[in-house]
Amino acid sequence: MHSNIQTPLIDRELFFGDPEISGAKCSPNGEWLSFIKPFKGTRNIWIKKLNEPFDSARPITDDRHRPIGAYFWTRDNRYILYIQDKAGNENFMIYAVDPYDSTPADTVPEARNLTDKENVRVQIYKVSKSDPDVLFIGINDRDPSWHDLYSLRISSGELTLLRENHERMVAWIFDLKDELRLAMRSNEDGSTDLLRLDQEGSEVIYHCSVLEGFHPVMFHPNLDAVYMVSDVGKEVDLSRLILLDIYSKSIEWIESDPENKVDFGSVSFSDLDYRMIATIYEDDKTRIYWKDKDFEDDFVLVQNQFPNHQISFNHSTTDEQLWLFSISSDQDPGAVYSFDRRSKEIVFQYRPRPNLPLESLSSMEPVRYPSSDGLIIQGYLSLPKGVEPSSLPLIVLPHGGPWARDSWGYHSYAQFLANRGYAVLQANFRSSVGFGKKFMDAGNLQWGELMQDDLTWGVYYLVSRGIADARRVGIMGGSYGGYAALAGLCFTPDVYACGVSIVGPSSLLTLLDSIPPYWEAGRTMFHTRMGDPRTEEGEKKMKKQSPLYSIHQIKAPLLVVQGANDPRVKKHESDQIVRAMQEKQLDVEYLCADDEGHGFARPVNNMAFLMACEKFLAKHLGGRAQEDGPDAVVQRLAELRVQSL
Repeated sequence: MHSNIQTPLIDRELFFGDPEISGAKCSPNGEWLSFIKPFKGTRNIWIKKLNEPFDSARPITDDRHRPIGAYFWTRDNRYILYIQDKAGNENFMIYAVDPYDSTPADTVPEARNLTDKENVRVQIYKVSKSDPDVLFIGINDRDPSWHDLYSLRISSGELTLLRENHERMVAWIFDLKDELRLAMRSNEDGSTDLLRLDQEGSEVIYHCSVLEGFHPVMFHPNLDAVYMVSDVGKEVDLSRLILLDIYSKSIEWIESDPENKVDFGSVSFSDLDYRMIATIYEDDKTRIYWKDKDFEDDFVLVQNQFPNHQISFNHSTTDEQLWLFSISSDQDPGAVYSFDRRSKEIVFQYRPRPNLPLESLSSMEPVRYPSSDGLIIQGYLSLPKGVEPSSLPLIVLPHGGPWARDSWGYHSYAQFLANRGYAVLQANFRSSVGFGKKFMDAGNLQWGELMQDDLTWGVYYLVSRGIADARRVGIMGGSYGGYAALAGLCFTPDVYACGVSIVGPSSLLTLLDSIPPYWEAGRTMFHTRMGDPRTEEGEKKMKKQSPLYSIHQIKAPLLVVQGANDPRVKKHESDQIVRAMQEKQLDVEYLCADDEGHGFARPVNNMAFLMACEKFLAKHLGGRAQEDGPDAVVQRLAELRVQSL
């Protein structure tokens, strides 16, 4: 039932401003609660006693430059570790902070950079269980393309080299007793080997081609077999969970999708006794299959308290008796609660966005439509609330990757755009993950062609149903979604009335020519799935698929957004298409942030972009826009604007 009374315009700050509180974790012993909250304008880590009110918490980090995202407690409760880069360059370092530091009340403990090296990207392979003061990490200081294996002592910062990586290893796998047992090797032909590491040397025990994939999940408690997710085998389409004996190489099938629709999703195990708790599949919505009756009973108890919400158990104490879980839905960014498995007590902790008016948010409905060559494309449609779904302006919002997927749930961009009056289509075009190998392979060499067709046919589908107005269709996305926006304007100029490209590559040739060195393992995969510029035929096709060479076909206005320090899609990608459009006097706006990388992390930059974006879309598609904004955002937008190149 549609009243045709549009919901109130929601301030963009409520969608995209800093969450008031986020990322909560309980200390392993259950005494403390850590979380992320702004401190002096930037998201930092805070702690409080579990049962204390949040306003009694204190900050334990003071990063003024970039919001802190990922962090975790050490197993012995002694430290909190977090990773951070500089200005979006993705050269991540590991920092340690002592949450019990007895500095004066008005100061923040000093964080130690445990891997303080220039132009190096650190990877964490395993948090030791046998020695809680140790991490197993990879560092690419000797060779930027490959990570050597080190142990890192947290208390002292001492690094010990365990293995130099001269064999293109991309992962090191430890067993449940912290013994290094396996490694994954990326071969020059794009295939991948799993090797058993013995004192005598190594032996290949599993193998996949460039168009297949597998990843170890966890060792079996017998330590002679490893659980893996794999789609290896000509007869295999949907990936499945298997158990591989690392000595006999025999394979036991454990599980695949009971409905035979999607790839194997994920599996959870107890960290106490390693029993399997549940398997999870990502279909139109999430499906859970329980393996442990006690956990299932607790989940059902919680689920009954929050019908119509997805429940995610996020984090627990070492004894797995106290859990933090979140609830969320398509119309609710969520809330976090604690659950005591002994007393069955559920205690509200916080809402990240308590001021967002949930009653004004839109539902996200799964949709399916045919592609130009007969594939079925799965996706999601969000419609403006309170408005008749007829002849609406439409935003096509393709995901990045492209080897990723959109999922059901709360999506800030979909909600923001729907609130502005747009229908929003998020299509899982071919090459999206989760739908099997055939669907993935249907996108090989199809950037800008059949992959783009899948988006175009989504527009046709919504127009044919009377939902979308064919004259008011825009396309907007980041990374691959940014490429798709450029491709939409260049290759299907009559479909779109405007486009927004956020860190989108404009040339497939220059994109592959400038990938970060630590992506070397994926180069052959890129050549197989995108095209090989080293061959005359490959170069010709990739040039044809590069929007940069077809800007003479553009009819619609374009907004380009870029982070100057982006290591994946270099600034050059945006510069070159903006310059070419300016030379042809085509309608293009350009925003570039000197303190960002692959997407904007700093809220003031994000707010400035969103202010420009909603006005741009309103101008060209006729949706609504919030006129005002804080002075700091207005000023920052003026600084981001690039007038001419």
